[in-house]
Amino acid sequence: MERPLLSFTLLSPLLLGLMSLGRMSWAWTAPDCTIADSSLLPNISYYIPFCSLAPGLHLFASCSNVKDLAQTLTAVPRDIEALCLQGTVPFLPADAFGHFTTLQLLRLQLGTISITSGTFQGLNQLQHLSFEHHAPCCLSLFLPPDALEHLRLLNTLSFHGYCLNYSQNIQLPISLRHLTVRHSCLIELRELQGLFPNLVPGSSPTTSPSPWTSFLEELDLSANLQLSQVGNRALDGLQLRSLRLDGTPLSALDLLGSGLLHLDSLSLEGTRTERLPGNVTRYFELRALDLGRNQIQNLEDEDLLSCQSLEFLSLHANGLQLLPSRFLNDLPQLQRLNLSMNKLGPTLVLPEGLVSSNLRVLDLSHNELCVLPYRAFSSLPQLQELRLSGNNISNLSSESLEGLRWLKTLDLSWNQIKTLKPGWLSSLPALTSLNLLGTHLEHISGKQLQGPQKLSHLQLGSLEMLEIYPPWPPALLSLEVRADVYIQFGVPSGEPFLFLENLTLQTSNMLLQLDNNTIHFPSLRHLTLRGCSPYILSGHQSHRFFPQLPLLEHLHFWSDHEGADDLHLFGMPSLRVLELGDLDFLCQPTSVKLEKLLKELPQLQVLALSNLNLGNLSASSFRGLGPLQLLLLNSEWALGLDSSLQELIPQMPQYVYFSDITFTCQCESSWVGPWATQAPNTFVYGLEKSMCMANASDYSKTPLLSFLSGHCSHDPEFQSFLTSFTLVFLLIFLSLLGCPKWPWLHYLQTLFHAWWWKLGGWRPRNQFHYDVFISYCEQDRAWVLKELVPALEKPLPVGEGLRLCLPERDFGVGQDRMDAMVASMESSRATLCVLSCQALGSPWCNLELRLATYHLMAKPGTARLLLLFLEPIDRRQLHSYHRLARWLQKEDYFDVSQGRIEWDAFSEKLRKRLRKAGQERED
Repeated sequence: MERPLLSFTLLSPLLLGLMSLGRMSWAWTAPDCTIADSSLLPNISYYIPFCSLAPGLHLFASCSNVKDLAQTLTAVPRDIEALCLQGTVPFLPADAFGHFTTLQLLRLQLGTISITSGTFQGLNQLQHLSFEHHAPCCLSLFLPPDALEHLRLLNTLSFHGYCLNYSQNIQLPISLRHLTVRHSCLIELRELQGLFPNLVPGSSPTTSPSPWTSFLEELDLSANLQLSQVGNRALDGLQLRSLRLDGTPLSALDLLGSGLLHLDSLSLEGTRTERLPGNVTRYFELRALDLGRNQIQNLEDEDLLSCQSLEFLSLHANGLQLLPSRFLNDLPQLQRLNLSMNKLGPTLVLPEGLVSSNLRVLDLSHNELCVLPYRAFSSLPQLQELRLSGNNISNLSSESLEGLRWLKTLDLSWNQIKTLKPGWLSSLPALTSLNLLGTHLEHISGKQLQGPQKLSHLQLGSLEMLEIYPPWPPALLSLEVRADVYIQFGVPSGEPFLFLENLTLQTSNMLLQLDNNTIHFPSLRHLTLRGCSPYILSGHQSHRFFPQLPLLEHLHFWSDHEGADDLHLFGMPSLRVLELGDLDFLCQPTSVKLEKLLKELPQLQVLALSNLNLGNLSASSFRGLGPLQLLLLNSEWALGLDSSLQELIPQMPQYVYFSDITFTCQCESSWVGPWATQAPNTFVYGLEKSMCMANASDYSKTPLLSFLSGHCSHDPEFQSFLTSFTLVFLLIFLSLLGCPKWPWLHYLQTLFHAWWWKLGGWRPRNQFHYDVFISYCEQDRAWVLKELVPALEKPLPVGEGLRLCLPERDFGVGQDRMDAMVASMESSRATLCVLSCQALGSPWCNLELRLATYHLMAKPGTARLLLLFLEPIDRRQLHSYHRLARWLQKEDYFDVSQGRIEWDAFSEKLRKRLRKAGQERED
């Protein structure tokens, strides 16, 4: 008697495994959401929109057009670290984000919203919270006083574009370090006392049992156009590291009466300030002062004497024409000075006594400078960074830069430099970074760069053509070269770039000297090519620019040339990221071309293809790319997805993105819709927005998924499932025919007989004995008998007067349960499955649900399976949920997990479904 039980025990997992095969290899999608690992974003941020993230965060979700918050969040992974929501959601209920226990960043752009006290409960790891509204007008936002009390690790809190006038006594977590209130309705700083009583020591209505300690480090009140008053003692006792008042009409002098005890950094950009606020600087002993984009055209000596504590001063875009005679002598602690975008004149006139032993960074960009006088910066011996970009400098000599023996960074980009004299860098022995982009240089020899022994980052550029000759700087790690017409490398001796790790080339043509055809880059890891002809990576060794790149990890190749026929990527065994754009693959079958390109890249993890005229993609294009994590297709016209790609579904990368893709309208792609919406292995983005075209002259812009659902009724995946399942089931059934003494054989025959009749849609007419067959587990028995059954069995108006079939009550004494179950479900107009976590673990409940599923699939459109959820359950835990979701409608689900059931609404809904089920079955 134990042998049949053992056989059934082995058979059940086998059937469950067979029915879940389809689920293991599908994908999932979240409409209007971008979900990805931020470590992959540097390669796709140009194509895929996502919000700004804090450093160190990886898995994120960025959703737009959010209207139903609960529905949007069901498609978001529970283990995300950052969540950005944009849309219109009027109300955020309690525990709205409670499922996301690992969330560290939450950015909300949801319009006018109402927050409850428990909205953010459960977010114990949240560190960054932002409320944003980017529009000319502000929106009202009400926060209960205890709305933030659950956020014990909150570090950054930001309000942008919201008025908090109706919020009072908001308790800030003591972990908070950065508070931003931008573009709000603040009129005076005193309002902060009412908004955040524990921010300012003297404003709290209650006496704290322990001494108050300042916890905030940075307060940003920028872009508050009405903030013109401070108020007496408005910040009494507050200590800050940084205060930003950019774009406000507030006078800096008013801060002297605010009660602010300590301040290190003050930013007053765009405040129409006309004079250096010396009194404020001296009062707080400021270390940093930003006065950019103001109207300070003259610097007074008395104001400078009050700024002796400054280590950073920015006066960019003020219209300065002259520097005071004792400018730097009066600022002895100054280390960084920004004088960019002023009018210091064609010749840099330095006042007498311009001496500073501490200045490390000087920015003189965009100052109309033409000439650097003799020993122009010799009085700045400690200078490490000098920026002269965007001027009219045409000639440079070693005498101009003499005295800068500790200079590390020199920016001369976008000047009128045409020639470089040998030895012009001889006075800069410590130089590590040199920028010469946007100049008029045509020839650069390594001899012109001699002097610095540690030059590691070099940027060279010409508006037309540029020829480069060795010897290369020996410590060079990064090289960027740009020229509109061509770049020519002269390498007569084949001298390699031994230590170069990053190379960027932007030009129309790459040339080599006739006596050489390769340059060796044995250490190259990042290669960026823009505008170059594909021959630079040609398969012909005589034309190949890069013969071997053994350590290359990132390749970004954008070209606007034709002739990608001979493009090859061999010699790159370590390549992990590949981005190809604007290459014409139309002249050769795409599957062959991609197969050639990708077969030599065994470590590839990220693949981004843009505007390549791919045509039709098949399985051969991507075969063998096991490590691939991200696939992005951008800007393709008339793209076809061959049905052979279904073979690769189990090996599809974790993220697949479609951006600006127009597909061909063909039913061979009918597998794409189900794959992109119903299972968890791959996240698919952009498919729901994609269009398709019937032929080359079709510009009607038909939505792809609408075409597939309306014109391609044949579902290859589902038909394949039915075929394979039927064959396996028949094999098992036939094998059992050799054991006629097994009592389970009779039950399986009965089950198979019922399933076979339903699969063909055949059934003799008869009278149903029951309205509803109720399936439930032993643990839910009390609720079913006490709540559900009385409400449905009692006559109207108390109940529904339905005829219910309960296994423990209506099965005959001594009758086999399986026989009784099959017969009772056959004689019932509908089956109602009461689901809970215990029910999912019950073998009988699973068997009853399976049998009802068979009936449902055998005759699509018959609404006779209803699901009643007693508690929240992940839908993917349900048996064959991806097939249930295909056939069940929204009205077939009943959820009573949120509280006591509303019997009137429930009964009305159930009665409609039962009436429809009865009519369809009788037909």
